[in-house]
Amino acid sequence: MTAFRSIRTRFLSVQDLVQLVQRRGLSTCMSGIAARIEAEFLRWEQFDKSARLACHSSDGVIELMPIADAAQFSFKYVNGHPKNHRFGLPTVMAFGVLADVPTGAPVLLSELTLATAMRTAAMSALAAKKLARPDSRVMALIGNGAQSEFQALAFRDLVGIDTLHLFDVDPRATAKLVSNLSTSGMTLKVFSSTADAVRGVDIVTTVTADKTNATILTPDMIEPGMHINGVGGDCPGKTELHRGVLEAGRVFVEFEPQTRIEGDLQQMPADFAVTEFWRVLAGQAEGRQSPDQVTVFDSVGFALEDFAALSFLNETAEQLGMGEFVELVPDNPDPKDLFGLLRLDSMAVAA
Repeated sequence: MTAFRSIRTRFLSVQDLVQLVQRRGLSTCMSGIAARIEAEFLRWEQFDKSARLACHSSDGVIELMPIADAAQFSFKYVNGHPKNHRFGLPTVMAFGVLADVPTGAPVLLSELTLATAMRTAAMSALAAKKLARPDSRVMALIGNGAQSEFQALAFRDLVGIDTLHLFDVDPRATAKLVSNLSTSGMTLKVFSSTADAVRGVDIVTTVTADKTNATILTPDMIEPGMHINGVGGDCPGKTELHRGVLEAGRVFVEFEPQTRIEGDLQQMPADFAVTEFWRVLAGQAEGRQSPDQVTVFDSVGFALEDFAALSFLNETAEQLGMGEFVELVPDNPDPKDLFGLLRLDSMAVAA
């Protein structure tokens, strides 16, 4: 008879993740996730990849993002509902699972709302580190909502940005950002329009939430040598960059089949040339080709980044002895007798 094998699933709650970040430090966590993303992207061909499954409504989108290699499988549940702030709810809410491929047993169940903010910022900074001019120090941050502080600090620590130009259509969001970053050591400058905020900067990061075909950046705002980090255009019918911005630069993406559907790239014809970022990391494609070249990272978020984040969280939680183990699936002494669990429970209640 096969020996009984107990299934242990580590659960990381929101409070667990807060404590994990406080113990390790936010900068250390984002740097660690960025390093893990780079390592996983260098194993690109070892992963079973697909675009995410999305269910759209007039209010937003709910998505599942799966990926696997030969050893581990992960998925993320995530939503995007721009109107949620009216109800006191986050725009983005997420959780994720890391599982063992040989058995299918769930290893980790974790909150991913905070973690998604960290991994998105880590991905943005990693791309900019490889694509922006090495002397980049000034960044415009257009959209100052929930993701903005993470982007700012990741760019400070991984890219060397020391000055931020800030703009949001909601002045309260900018005031919140300025307050949160008051001790960051960065110079913060508030502007009254996108055009003013992007003038003279090295990098532009757009991270807006409205689910519309917007044109936050237009070609007349683009200057030679800029790196554009487009984060907010991440589902069908939601863009931030005028198509002329894409035409003006060399465009890089995460997973091309997904970005053509969801990113700013959705505006372009099917034969519009792009480069998957993993190829730059692997030395198979050039990144920036000259100081004056405009580079664009059309970021939509890809499941491999969540795989990296979940792996980082699981390993860090194990090192710190954090989280609790939960019975997420039946822990059954006789796997062939699932009904027996009900019988045993009934007997225990009767007793």
